[in-house]
Amino acid sequence: MTMDESKNKITAKLIWSRYDKGLKFNNAIDLADCVKANENMFIGKQWEGVESNGLPTPTFNMLKQIVLHQVASITSDNIAMSASPLGAAANDKGLEQITSIVNDEFISLFERNKITMMLREFMRNAAVDGDGCMFSYWDADEDTIKTEVVENNRVYFGNPNDRRVQAQPYIIISRRDMLDEVKDYAKEHDTPQDVIDNVIRPDNDDNNSDMDRLVDDKCTVLLYLYKSKETKSIHAVECVHDTIIRADYDMGIKLYPLVWLNWDYVQNSYHGQALITGLIPNQMFVNKAYAMCMMSLMMSAFPKTVFDKTRVDKWSNQVGATIGVNGPATDIAKIIEPAQISPQVSQFIESAIQNTQNFTGATSAALGNTRPDNTSAIIALQRAASIPSEITKQNLYQCVEDLGRIYIEFMAENYGKRPVDMGVNDVLPPAVTQFAGVPATAQMQVSFDFGQLKGLPMLLKLDVGASAYWSEIASMQTLDNLLQLQKIDIVDYLERIPDGYISKRQELLAKYKALQQQPSPVMPQMGGDQPQGAEGDIAGAGQSVPIEGGGGYKALQRKVNETNTVPA
Repeated sequence: MTMDESKNKITAKLIWSRYDKGLKFNNAIDLADCVKANENMFIGKQWEGVESNGLPTPTFNMLKQIVLHQVASITSDNIAMSASPLGAAANDKGLEQITSIVNDEFISLFERNKITMMLREFMRNAAVDGDGCMFSYWDADEDTIKTEVVENNRVYFGNPNDRRVQAQPYIIISRRDMLDEVKDYAKEHDTPQDVIDNVIRPDNDDNNSDMDRLVDDKCTVLLYLYKSKETKSIHAVECVHDTIIRADYDMGIKLYPLVWLNWDYVQNSYHGQALITGLIPNQMFVNKAYAMCMMSLMMSAFPKTVFDKTRVDKWSNQVGATIGVNGPATDIAKIIEPAQISPQVSQFIESAIQNTQNFTGATSAALGNTRPDNTSAIIALQRAASIPSEITKQNLYQCVEDLGRIYIEFMAENYGKRPVDMGVNDVLPPAVTQFAGVPATAQMQVSFDFGQLKGLPMLLKLDVGASAYWSEIASMQTLDNLLQLQKIDIVDYLERIPDGYISKRQELLAKYKALQQQPSPVMPQMGGDQPQGAEGDIAGAGQSVPIEGGGGYKALQRKVNETNTVPA
C-alpha cells in the first residue's frame, strides 16, 4: 500500500489487517512448520513425527555440531566497529575528536548490550531458522540504547518480496507480553481506564508456539513502524487487537532500527533458507541407518532358538526369543544364525557424515583434528576452512555496520548534551598543559552535544572487522620489522598495534605524542640492532616500555624478512 501514513490516521484495525497479510505470506511459505522442524532437529528431537516401526531411535546430532561450528567460526573473531572521517574531512581536527567520542560510545554500547554474545544468538537463529534479526530502541528509563534479538517469525515486512530493511513501506514486530504488563504500559501512555479494563484481553499466539500455550494471560502486542513522508523520519504505533495502547510518535531517526540477515537468500522473499534445512534428509538417513544396524546387532547378539514343542513344552531362556514348532527339530532344538551386517553399511554411514561436514566447511582442519607444524600451515588451514562461510561473515559485518549507523541515529536524537572523557591535549593547547604541569596522559570531562551528529553521517565511515589470533600475530611481526627498519616511528607503531599486547598503551601513546609537540622533541627510535621485545627509554621520562613482538607470516612480512626493505 502506497498511502502516506503521516496523512492517514493509523488505527488498530489497519495495523491488524496488515499483520494478517504478513501471517498469510509466512503461512504460504510454511515458515512456522519449517522453523519448528529445524528447531527440533537442532536440539535433538529428531524422531518427532517419524514412524520408527519398532526400530530403536538413536540420535547422532551432526546438525548441531555443524551449526555450532559455523556460528563459532563466524563470530569467534573480535568483531569491532570504529568510525573515522571520510574523504576531505579526514584532516579535520574537530571531526577527529567527534569520531573518537563516537567510538568510545560504541565500546560502551557494545559492552552494555553484550553485543558479542548477542551476535552468536543472532547467527544461530539465522543458521537454524533462516533469518537473524536485531531490534534497537531508546529506553527512556535507563537513558540508553537497548538492542535485543527477535525471532524471524515475529517480523513482518510491508513488502515481503524485498529483503532490504530500509526499502520497506512499513515493518510490524509482534511480541507476547503478560496481560498485566500490557495494561500497565497502556496506562503509562494515557490509554483510558475503561479501555484498559474492558478491551485489553488475553489472546492466543498466532504463531502457534508450543511453549506459549503453557502460559496463561498473555497478549499479542504489535509495534508498527513506518517512514513519514512529511518528517522523513521513522514513526511508531503500538496496539493490541482492538485498540491503540501507544499513539503515533516520532522516533526522530531516519533508519528503521532493525538489522536483518538471511543465512542464504531466497529470491523474491525476505525470509531466507536456513543452513540445516537442506541437511535434514542426511541427518535422518544417518539416524535410520544406525537404527537398523542397532536392530541387527540386537538380533545377532541374542539369536532366536527353534525347538520341538512335541518333546519340550516351553523354553525357559528369556534373553533371546524362542520359536516353537510342531515338527521335529534336529536334536530337539537349534539356533537360527542371523545374517551378518555388510561392512559397507558402516562405511556408507561414515561417508555420509564426512561428506555432509565437508560440504558445510566443518572439515577436520576446521574442527581442530589436525596438527600443523608451523604458523604458515595454521593460517593456510584456517583460511581454507573459512572459505565456505566467508560470504556469511561479510554479511554479518555489514549488519554490524548497519547497527552502528542506527546507534548514531539514536545518539543524535536522544543523547543531547552529556559529559564525555577526552585527553587534555585534545581540549587544551599543549603550551597550556605544560605551563600548568598537567600530565599528558590526563583526562578531563567536557560537555559534548551529540546533536552535532545529525549533520555528520555523510562525513563518517564505519569500519567493521575481525581480529583473529593468528592475523594479530602476523600483524605484530610486520609492525616489529617496520619499526626495526625505521620505516615507522614509535607513535605509528603504538597506534596500529592490536589491543592487549601492551599494557596502558593509550597512556604511553599520549606521552609520545606530547613529546612530539615539544619545541625540541627527542624521539627515541626502536630500531637498528635492537631485538624484538626490547625495552626503549622514553626521553625525559626515565621509564621503560616493553614492546612485545609476535610470530606469523604475511606477504608483506615475508618480503621484509627476505630483503630487509619495505616494498614500494
